Amino acid sequence: MVKMTQNMDFPGKTDSPSLLELKNVTVVRSGRKILDSVSLSIGQGEHVAIIGPNGSGKSSLIKTFTKEYHPIAAADGLVMNIMGKGTWNVFELRKLLGIVSGDLQQTYYRQVSVLDVVLSGFFSSIGIYYNHKVTPEMETRAREVLEFLEISHLTDRLISELSSGEARRVLIGRALVHDPEALILDEPANSLDLKALHSFREIVRKIAGSGKSIILVTHTLEDIIPEINRVILIRNGKIFMDGKKQEILTDANLSELFSLPIEVVKKNGYYQALI
Repeated sequence: MVKMTQNMDFPGKTDSPSLLELKNVTVVRSGRKILDSVSLSIGQGEHVAIIGPNGSGKSSLIKTFTKEYHPIAAADGLVMNIMGKGTWNVFELRKLLGIVSGDLQQTYYRQVSVLDVVLSGFFSSIGIYYNHKVTPEMETRAREVLEFLEISHLTDRLISELSSGEARRVLIGRALVHDPEALILDEPANSLDLKALHSFREIVRKIAGSGKSIILVTHTLEDIIPEINRVILIRNGKIFMDGKKQEILTDANLSELFSLPIEVVKKNGYYQALI
């Protein structure tokens, strides 16, 4: 069990294989291509934003990373490696990639305590069940995560009693409890008010500063924390652009991506799209 300190130091492993490597990945669902010959590589410790309109393939890309969706096996030159390996046990993969989404929050409808929500990350489950063996080391780790996320005072509360912002932090704790290589945030700011959004961003910045990879999936520029320096634009299931944040987030590129005139402004390290 890796002990979490307040600094939560997880240095990037620059000499190791890429965190994610895809080449010529095509995914078909219900007879329709939802990803079309996608090729990209994300390094360990790298912070990346994936941006696109609704229905562009952003969430499908994440589901392909996590093996919920499978690429066409016959594609020429197909490569789909995670940490240099092409084959993973799904349970092990879920430990490697911690995922947080607004939709996940809706699945915790039962009377589940904050501590049990975080502990459920060890089992990739929704809550703790009779067949789950929670060790003292697991509970210690869960409490360390809650302390790091500055929500230890919520430990014994029910998640149904929390605000959206508090609950979103708890889900981050669930994703971090098994010390994944990357934190994947899929439209994480949905339904958060301004105060909760600010708090959420600050926690994500804290995690990014620890050296753990952040992969942010969003259609909103305001979600992109300053630590993210690479942006991938996706449209119609294809990589539209991929490069340095300041080169990709321009009026022309975003206007073409969303098919309407957009002005991009930057303030205090954050970007905003004006229509």
